[in-house]
Amino acid sequence: MSALTAVAAGGAAVAVLIFSGTGASAAEAPVNLGTAANFSVLAGSTATNTGPSFLAQSLGVSPGNTAPGFPPGIVGGEIHLGDAVALQAKNDLTTAYNDAAGRTPFTNLPAELGGTTLTPGVYRIGAAQLTGTLTLNSQNDPAAVFIFQIDSTLITASNSSVVFINGASPCNVYWQVGSSATIGTGTRFMGNILAQTSITMNTGATLQGRALAQTGAVTLDTNTINAPVCLQPTGTPTSTPTGTPTGTPTSTPTGTPTGTPTGTPTGTPTGTPTGQPTGTPTGQPTGSPTGQPTLVPTRTELPVTGGRGGGGLLPALTAVGSIAVASGAALLLLLRRRRQLES
Repeated sequence: MSALTAVAAGGAAVAVLIFSGTGASAAEAPVNLGTAANFSVLAGSTATNTGPSFLAQSLGVSPGNTAPGFPPGIVGGEIHLGDAVALQAKNDLTTAYNDAAGRTPFTNLPAELGGTTLTPGVYRIGAAQLTGTLTLNSQNDPAAVFIFQIDSTLITASNSSVVFINGASPCNVYWQVGSSATIGTGTRFMGNILAQTSITMNTGATLQGRALAQTGAVTLDTNTINAPVCLQPTGTPTSTPTGTPTGTPTSTPTGTPTGTPTGTPTGTPTGTPTGQPTGTPTGQPTGSPTGQPTLVPTRTELPVTGGRGGGGLLPALTAVGSIAVASGAALLLLLRRRRQLES
């Protein structure tokens, strides 16, 4: 029985060694870069450039404060030289560097990476060399993470390349370099380079990712550094937002507003306004103005001229006129008789 126990214990020990020291993890979380993720280039002492290099994101230096060669180099983001923003990004870079360096379990790899195809996980290399093509296979997981823990240097030969198959994301590839990284002429490199000391990109080399150096310089020569593409949010967000908003808003607003407003406004305003305005204004204005103005002007006592004690003047004048007419008639009679006698 003791022999069986010893065999079982030995098997368990071997299993622990296999899974803790040499097995690659298939479910690694991304390394959190913090504010350093906003920078295409982040350097400790200085960042220098020759030729028309292009940085899609920001450029930062801390604790140094110089960046000769910009222009002619073009920075798509902001430039932070020795300021608080650059200092915070450097602090976040240190945290990210330590996180990447401490990930376990890991798989040991030989120095030469060219001609190799790797699946997601954590890999440890003494001094990394890339000649030719390194292929990263995400196994149809766009959120797959690749972490390379390099004890000393990372050096690529001219015209080497890192390529992806089955949906890998450059933003989830991390190169933690214990000293310095040198990207050869014309190389097409992918991922975030987190170097302890310095990073040099030779003429015409391109990087889809970030060149982040803690203490030394970042040196560029006619290079292009594009922001890494992240593909994680493709599957999950599409189904959830599409279903919920479409069903609820469509049914509720359509039913309620249509029924209530149509019935109430149509009935009430039509009856009340029509009756009141028509009856009241028509009767009052027509009767009052027509009667009073007509009576007042008609009863004018025009013979006011005789109202000042002239009531007996008219008969007196009439009598005088009658006497005058009678006297005139008598005179005419006398004249006629006188003429008759004389003849």
